[in-house]
Amino acid sequence: MPKEDIAKVIELNEDLIHNNDFLASKNNKTFKKHNILSFDVVGAIGAGKTALIEAIIRQISPSRKVFVINGDVTSRIDADRIARYGVKTVQINTGRECALNSYHISQVIKNYDLANYDTVFIENVGNMICPSDFILGADKRIVVVSITEGPWVIQKHPMLFKFSDIAVINKIDLNDIMEIDIENMIRDAKEINPKIQIITTSATTGENIIELVNLLFP
Repeated sequence: MPKEDIAKVIELNEDLIHNNDFLASKNNKTFKKHNILSFDVVGAIGAGKTALIEAIIRQISPSRKVFVINGDVTSRIDADRIARYGVKTVQINTGRECALNSYHISQVIKNYDLANYDTVFIENVGNMICPSDFILGADKRIVVVSITEGPWVIQKHPMLFKFSDIAVINKIDLNDIMEIDIENMIRDAKEINPKIQIITTSATTGENIIELVNLLFP
């Protein structure tokens, strides 16, 4: 590719990220205006993002008014799972786009009366790479990995951990089979982001779910 074409691509990417960050800031101001706590949940397909959101909702409902925005390439499987708990869900299908961006979120929140909610979860598309470039305007980003992804998943995907506030290492109930050094995974995350808060969970057994809820809603 000629140098001038490379420069145009770089400039376009910079513009996209700048515009995304601007909209993300507006999204966050909108959430704060309505006294909403907002969380962006990222992680690979199968890490347990939906199951963890379900487990959290079981603990906080009906005391909190929850709105969940689900992102996926296609289908509304995750939204339907969460809707069973009586909370409002909206499915965003991104098609060829591998992550949600702040424009997606802005279009959702402008069409709903946010006065009806005090908590928003945004479940991003299952991907460990694309979401790192696009903040959404949530108060906190939660990155979810599972021990079934292997002992090096954090080292292989440092950017999401660098720009996340909370890391959840999920599916610890399977460690008798997987035999993963979870403490080493925790060290990997802390080396990438010393400020990140880390919790180990099992959405299946409920282990440490209450501790996770207390971390989200101190």
